[in-house]
Amino acid sequence: MNASTPNLLEEALAGDESLSSPTRRGRVVVIEDCVETNGGFLLHHFIKRALSPTSSDVVVFLALAQPFSHYDRILRKMGCNLGVHRDSKRFIFLDVLMMEFTDGGESIENGLLALYGKIQKAVEASYTSTGSRNITVMIDDVSQIEVAVNGSSNHVLDFLHYCYTLTTEFGCSLVTLNHEDIYLSSDKPGLILQMEHLADVVIKTEPLTTGLATDVHGQLTVINRAVSSGSRSVRAKVHNFHFQVKESVVEYFYPGSRN
Repeated sequence: MNASTPNLLEEALAGDESLSSPTRRGRVVVIEDCVETNGGFLLHHFIKRALSPTSSDVVVFLALAQPFSHYDRILRKMGCNLGVHRDSKRFIFLDVLMMEFTDGGESIENGLLALYGKIQKAVEASYTSTGSRNITVMIDDVSQIEVAVNGSSNHVLDFLHYCYTLTTEFGCSLVTLNHEDIYLSSDKPGLILQMEHLADVVIKTEPLTTGLATDVHGQLTVINRAVSSGSRSVRAKVHNFHFQVKESVVEYFYPGSRN
């Protein structure tokens, strides 16, 4: 992509404010995807952005969907070496691929508390050793937590609320990915609605309404609940544009802007 081309995703994340980072302190970003348009590329965007050479930010990554090698391979193509950042403790990878609770009830609650304890410990270690740099907690993905706890969405919500407290206690940012189309009901389940309620930004990946296209992989809707610096009033701003995922970059563009 030409360096002079505006990045529509970052512009949508920034809203009306001039921000140096789309994951500024204390922000909650919820990504909702579907089978046809996987939203993993958005997590990769946030990882690379946080680990920029001009940044001292830390990422605490809770991996329930893929092993470290998966993310490392993709980010290397994007010019970001996760192995180096892991060694320098800027990328803290918590591998919980095999997490499963079979006894229900108290066992699930204790297991999720222990998992939250690992995240909190990583955040505390990064916070005390670095002072004021931003820490971003990322979860890939929330639906896998629900599977691990045998479909108990209440336990998942409790866990997410624990993670949410980190945004106020330590000024962390929180980025989550969830698969919206795994739910059978046409109505949005409570888990999705609660996550959207907590979010400052909701990003939805969807297939094109016109069907498949070779040079367009889907469309993004970014709902940014921007805060006006004057009146402090909250108002949602909605951005819609298309995207194409390439090997080392994702291109964002408005419908009809390509020949």
